[in-house]
Amino acid sequence: MSAELCLLFFTVALLYASAGFGGGSSYLALMALWGIDFQLMKSTALLCNIVVVTGGVYHFYKAGHLPIKKALYISIASVPLAFIGSYMPMKQHTFFLLLGIALTVAALCMCYRMFLERGYEPDEKNNGTYKYGIIGAGIGFLSGMTGIGGGIYLSPILRLGRYDTPKNIAGLCSFFILVNSIGGLLGQAAKKQIVFDLHFAGPLLLSVIVGGQIGARLSAAVLKPRMVEGATALLILYAGVRMLFQLPG
Repeated sequence: MSAELCLLFFTVALLYASAGFGGGSSYLALMALWGIDFQLMKSTALLCNIVVVTGGVYHFYKAGHLPIKKALYISIASVPLAFIGSYMPMKQHTFFLLLGIALTVAALCMCYRMFLERGYEPDEKNNGTYKYGIIGAGIGFLSGMTGIGGGIYLSPILRLGRYDTPKNIAGLCSFFILVNSIGGLLGQAAKKQIVFDLHFAGPLLLSVIVGGQIGARLSAAVLKPRMVEGATALLILYAGVRMLFQLPG
């Protein structure tokens, strides 16, 4: 196992956890550069997602930035659809193309919110209307297909809809990623495509556990909302563009 890859996973986990994400997209990109087997990539990325956002969910909840009712409302239909999306067969090239496009579009939405709109305030009327449950279900399906948790898609939509405060949205995304990553992993298990190598994945899991704990604490207790938004947009854009420019043949 490369010490450099472990360090990169640690850094990704720290930065993504600080924005309420698990980092699955960048884990996949890094493993692709290292030439890791495609199925091992997906299984390892989902496991890393789960261990990162489990700590994040705890810290966001403890800090009062995880409205449980809203989290359940958004996630209740997404988990079974994440399972279905993960169960569907997909070619490697299609997978990376779909992921790169989705992340880039999400980044552009975030940039629009950051640079073209001022004075962000959550809409107090957004108490968990049915439309966000439907949106969550669609994102769950997409996240199952792409092999990540889906928070990277959910965050800009919640921001555009002024669904909650930036830190609460980060907490909601952490919860969403956790349950959808579990759903996606179960989908892979159902079609018997989970590939786990303890020698390979063990050091990476340890790296993201440490990085994720540090990042979650920074977001929940230290980082200002604007910093959380900026980290979110930059990380999404970086992951999306990198995927599109490094599509496998």
